[in-house]
Amino acid sequence: MWLAFFLSIYILVAFSIIISILMNGARPSKSLAWLLAIFTIPVGGMLLYLLLGRNRRKNKLLKLKERALFNLPQPTFPQKATFDGQYQKLMNLVYHNSHFPPVENNKLTLLKDGKTTFKSIFEALENANHRIHLLYYIFEEGELANKLLLLFERKINEGVQVRMIYDGIGSFSLSKSYLNKLRDIGVEVYPFLPFKFGRFLSSLNYRNHRKIIVVDGVVAFTGGINISDKYLKGDLELGIWHDMHLRLDGVAAGHLDYVFAMDWYLVCKRTVKPLGVGLKKASENLNNDKLVQIVSGGPDDDFPSLEQAYFTIINKANSYIYITNPYVIPGRAILQALETAAIGGVDVRIMVSGNTDNKIVNWSVRSYFESMLKAGIKIYLFPDGFLHSKIIVSDDAIATIGTANLDDRSFEQNYEVNAIVYDSLFAKLLRKDFLKDAKESKLITYEEYLDRSLTEKLKEGLGKIFSPLL
Repeated sequence: MWLAFFLSIYILVAFSIIISILMNGARPSKSLAWLLAIFTIPVGGMLLYLLLGRNRRKNKLLKLKERALFNLPQPTFPQKATFDGQYQKLMNLVYHNSHFPPVENNKLTLLKDGKTTFKSIFEALENANHRIHLLYYIFEEGELANKLLLLFERKINEGVQVRMIYDGIGSFSLSKSYLNKLRDIGVEVYPFLPFKFGRFLSSLNYRNHRKIIVVDGVVAFTGGINISDKYLKGDLELGIWHDMHLRLDGVAAGHLDYVFAMDWYLVCKRTVKPLGVGLKKASENLNNDKLVQIVSGGPDDDFPSLEQAYFTIINKANSYIYITNPYVIPGRAILQALETAAIGGVDVRIMVSGNTDNKIVNWSVRSYFESMLKAGIKIYLFPDGFLHSKIIVSDDAIATIGTANLDDRSFEQNYEVNAIVYDSLFAKLLRKDFLKDAKESKLITYEEYLDRSLTEKLKEGLGKIFSPLL
């Protein structure tokens, strides 16, 4: 009797999942893979689908962004730039996806590695007059966290508001003791989709991977660097983590503040009004001449905005496109764009870390090397520590820096944010930095890669199978 009951429940659930896949599947190949998993792996296949496979972009299970936009005050965007020039298509694309136009009056400071980045961050935080907003995927306890705690207490006593969001899984190690200390001194702090058994299957796979700090609505930071001592001291396995961050003084900082405000509403259902004083101050600084556009994306959006932005930048490249990213696991569209550009004569170069923080991810990354090398793409392995930067620079004209990796997880499942900079001097600075790191890195040749061992080929084959889930 009990066996028949459980069998009936199993068949009912399986049938419901199959209907969902047929109606909402993102890609035929992926839908077929999930159908095979459900039919061949009893129970396990269904659990994996519920955890990793649902098309949230289609279903909008929580409709998070729609609710946030409805309840937040609509932002004002001073100094709106004209959508023209060679990147007009990209500007329009980002504006329609993320609602942020390209804006002038921004001063940019490129921050390489942890020491330089945190020096600039703490300097900006010390000068806060009204409020401090922080949003991090990884916020780990240590010297940096303790230093922030003391600074927050001092600034709150001066009348500065401090709000903080941390990802519920990425910052899972954050202790209740530290969080209580933050709340005791007056920091408003909330987790993003924390681990809860009741919604475990619906939320575990969707993380907020953004790294944002905004001070008074006029100074902001974003990039690849999390709050972790490993950016200063390294770790035992990988050594120093190398990364790139960006400081924005100006109007674009207010756009990052709006991204924070949307996420703030998602975690606590409360609104944060834009700081007009900060935006006015920024727009009046005529020495800030950089044109910047913020692109944000998440699984609630109608389209994968970061993937479409990367795709467009690659397709627009005429002379060169240099990419630095630790997780280059491209989907079919991005891979075809890269290979098409290289075969068509564009100098396409990709730099990844020679060391890895995850073996299966590393196998997945390397599983695409043979095809890309055959197309003429140059691939470099950075040898020192762990390379974590997320940068694209092209044609001495455009660059993007932010939190999004070149993989399906960043495009389809994570909440991400990047800054696109339309500026020749900034692009040349990043190109120069790339070429400097390339001289220290190992260039892989196609012939050399063909000679890798059978074991390595099998590992890469296994990694490619799992790449859509990583």
